[in-house]
Amino acid sequence: MSTKETSLATVSPAKLQNRKSYKSIFSIVLLALLMVGSLPAFAHCDSYDGPTIKDAIKALETNNVNLVLKWITPEQEKVIIPLFNKTYSLKAGDKEVYQIVEKHFFETLVRLHRETEGAPFTGLKPAGTTKKIVQLSDQALDSKDVDTFLVKLNAHIGKVIKEKYEKVVALDKVKNDSPAKGREYVEAYVDFTHTIEAIHDIAEQSGDHSAHKH
Repeated sequence: MSTKETSLATVSPAKLQNRKSYKSIFSIVLLALLMVGSLPAFAHCDSYDGPTIKDAIKALETNNVNLVLKWITPEQEKVIIPLFNKTYSLKAGDKEVYQIVEKHFFETLVRLHRETEGAPFTGLKPAGTTKKIVQLSDQALDSKDVDTFLVKLNAHIGKVIKEKYEKVVALDKVKNDSPAKGREYVEAYVDFTHTIEAIHDIAEQSGDHSAHKH
């Protein structure tokens, strides 16, 4: 089952401030997500408007390879540094050649970074393909304003959980009418409980992570 993604950019922060019950719960969820770190399945470092390629572009503009080294391990530097130097040396040459070499540099950097996450590299993604919630999280970091982001995130998570809950409640009334209705109920019930369990697991992982932080 898939949940339709909500357009978060259109949510009014003033209106959402009244949803106190959601805010207290889901602010903890956001904190847990931030403390656990990025999850490979949802990473956006392979898109042209993601932070990895943004740093790579700036590095080539300023001839400063150090800007991208944070995205890879020390062992991977022996691949990236020579490739960066070669790419930069061709910057003033033929534009078509440089575009090919530049893209190869981006791909190599992102591929190596994805390896550090234990995630596969499936190619560079166009700008704008990153999920809206991730774009908003980056905007919150850029603007140093987490409060507005929290309001929108909490509203989104609350809406998703409420929809799943209401579906289970509605199907509970007819679950014994037929095997088909019963299976539909079970599917909705499993989806709802697994969602709650996933949030709980993230919070628990956050606790374990902070307890072992040095």
